Amino acid sequence: MFRLVPDFKTTKDMFKRFYFVLVLGAALACNAAPSKPVKVDGSLNLEPTEQQSTAVKAVASLISGYNYKKVPLNDSLSAIIYDRFLKSLDDNRNYLLASDIADFNKFKTKLDDDIKSGNLASVFYMFNVYQKRYNERMDYSIAQLSKDFDFNKDDSFAYDREKLPWASQAELDTYWSKRVKYDLVNLQLAKADVAKNKETLKKRYETQLAQNKKLESDDVFQLFMDDFTEAIDPHTNYFNPFNKAQFKMEMSRSLEGIGATLESKNEYISIASLVPGGPADKSRQVNVGDRIVAVAQGKTGEFQDIVGWRTDNAIKLIRGDKGTLVRLKLLPQGKAASDPTKIVEIIREKIVLKDQLAKSEVRTYQQNGKSYKIGIINIPAFYVDFDAAKAGATNYQSTTRDVKKILDSLQTQKVDGVVIDLRQNGGGSLTEAISLTGLFIKTGPVVQVRDTENKIEVDKDEDPDITYAGPLAVMVDRFSASASEIFAGAIQDYGRGVIVGTQTFGKGTVQTQIDLDRYIASSLGSRIASMARSVTGKAGTTGNEGGYGQLNLTIAKFYRISGSSTQHRGVLPDITFPSIIPLDKYGEDTDPSALPFDVIAKSQYNKVSDVSTVVPQLKQMHDARMKNSAVYKNILADIADYKKADAEKTVVLNLQKLKAQRDEQEQQSLDRTNALRVAMGYPALKKGDAKPKKEDLDALKVEAGQILVDYIGVADKVARVNKTSSSF
Repeated sequence: MFRLVPDFKTTKDMFKRFYFVLVLGAALACNAAPSKPVKVDGSLNLEPTEQQSTAVKAVASLISGYNYKKVPLNDSLSAIIYDRFLKSLDDNRNYLLASDIADFNKFKTKLDDDIKSGNLASVFYMFNVYQKRYNERMDYSIAQLSKDFDFNKDDSFAYDREKLPWASQAELDTYWSKRVKYDLVNLQLAKADVAKNKETLKKRYETQLAQNKKLESDDVFQLFMDDFTEAIDPHTNYFNPFNKAQFKMEMSRSLEGIGATLESKNEYISIASLVPGGPADKSRQVNVGDRIVAVAQGKTGEFQDIVGWRTDNAIKLIRGDKGTLVRLKLLPQGKAASDPTKIVEIIREKIVLKDQLAKSEVRTYQQNGKSYKIGIINIPAFYVDFDAAKAGATNYQSTTRDVKKILDSLQTQKVDGVVIDLRQNGGGSLTEAISLTGLFIKTGPVVQVRDTENKIEVDKDEDPDITYAGPLAVMVDRFSASASEIFAGAIQDYGRGVIVGTQTFGKGTVQTQIDLDRYIASSLGSRIASMARSVTGKAGTTGNEGGYGQLNLTIAKFYRISGSSTQHRGVLPDITFPSIIPLDKYGEDTDPSALPFDVIAKSQYNKVSDVSTVVPQLKQMHDARMKNSAVYKNILADIADYKKADAEKTVVLNLQKLKAQRDEQEQQSLDRTNALRVAMGYPALKKGDAKPKKEDLDALKVEAGQILVDYIGVADKVARVNKTSSSF
């Protein structure tokens, strides 16, 4: 499951309310003596740190006193946290035994007390038992490979255990025997060589064992804190120090480093990709597939061997401040481990992640003998480089600034309309959602915010300039959330454009960042100052990862200017597309801890126009196109296939029968792909043909542009009728 990027929102009274908890924060750094979990043979026996003990107490205090959703930290909540943690450890019930669960049940109503006292012994004990069972299952799987397998036997593997009772040792042995056979059958389908496939599978299981042995205390703590905070509400989140830095990078859409993405392969940290124009790319000495053997800081720093390291730990060494030097000892792709390495010196720079920034294209449509140019702007997130903005940079990265430049460019190309594509956009900065709305309206309210004291604040666009006043459509899907919903909701409420797609996610809560390093470790005076910075949305942006992490605390709730909350319900499009994303599995309304939908009084605003008057006609035109559309039929078939596959819980283990099933599915998929390709003007592919990289088979995006063309035509017709009527 993906993590939505929280919005930033401040209230004028937040600092005053935080002041009273600061005294409590002063005591949190004291008397933190985490109890050690009972030793578990067969695990790494990971233990909580003093910092983690302090952090969990701080988070508990902040949530109890200041979270928007008032949930007492008691036995009832403890049971929910316990169930969530078990699911996170072993969601399919593949590893833990029924006897383990019976042992764990004594913690079910005690986690609340442990959290308050900072005692994480039970949490780490549960994890260590899980890790032992995981290691046992991998060892068992490797041992199974020494046996002979009958691929002609009519047998099946029930792989979905999520809703089954916790199993005994014997029951899991049976399950894993079949799972190993299933893994082997899959390899046999690709190449019928049992000996080689067994060796491949053995290496896979050994790699999984090795990765399990690289887990650290921070991993366990992050996992548990996710379950603790999300039991309160889905968007109160804790970030450990590494994830805190990642969060900052995601928001700014930039990082300071060498401009390369890394991956772990066969115990090596390898170069997965290079950012074009980044330091590593410009060096012309680093290539995709190169393995990093060791890392050194500066000209004279000692090399630190990183073979066998986790990727995130390697990233911490390689990433660094702009202008600093890092040396990499590389083993080029294709070279043996015994071959000589090469040393590359790279000066770190600020890297802008351009593939994650707003971008545009222009599509041409023909209708009624007339050609229409539609600009389509894809916005992956509502991002802003807070550090650069704070430092007074003139060209800092932000969604609004980037989209404004794109709109100016599109207008010089004389586009007839613009589609804003917010699909898969999980949100980001609230200020960017407000300022982006301002590019399309003159002035007025954009969103209402109600805080924990039921005070309502209306955030407005104060800038009278309109960057683009032409025909507009906004495209959304189930993963459009938070700031995306604020923008789409405002455009819909103003009648500024037509909303197309599917019901959005329904994330309508407001978070503020609390830097726990400042909150816990600072003196009272500096702590007051740092908390003031925190509630203005700028905490955690110093680049100092520290040791306690960050809490994104839910402090308020969003409402549209029409009065409806975006929470739980999201934004309903004017014209609905079939949802490839299953609405019953993803979305705020699928999470039991989510806040409910409600309504407050509407804001005072003037609609730009009333799109609802033309929506029925647009829908009629859309439905008529879709009725006989091969593209539309493909989408519906894909949705039906997903539902069918999701309902299946078993798979056959007879090699020939499974091959026949797979061949049939593969042919159906190819036939459907080719029907889609032909319908969109591309040639059909033969089995084994590689799909061209530059082809765009996004049929829904094309249809969104077509709906906007319809909108332009209908609006022009209405305008002509009105003009004729007024002349009499």
